[in-house]
Amino acid sequence: MASVVYRASRLWASKNAGKLSGLTGFRNPGTTLTPCRSAVSTTTGAILPKPKKTTFGLIRITIVVIPFLYVGTLISKNFAALLEEHDIFVPEDDDDDD
Repeated sequence: MASVVYRASRLWASKNAGKLSGLTGFRNPGTTLTPCRSAVSTTTGAILPKPKKTTFGLIRITIVVIPFLYVGTLISKNFAALLEEHDIFVPEDDDDDD
């Protein structure tokens, strides 16, 4: 949600950055807008401090991945049993006694 608001505000700011020029109130046809990276500096030019780095260790990844794999396995196992119970998908037994 926050990233959508951020993108929308950046788009609005880039559209309105060169709209007014001087006292005429109109955009000059020969001027181009230069992109501004406000992620590393403020509007006054000060450099922002480094952002906090969130480290994702192997333990955190494991804590997230293992439960979702388990739940996905349970769902697929129950759905396969439901399909077999209603004879929607029943594998054929091939008795190849050659």
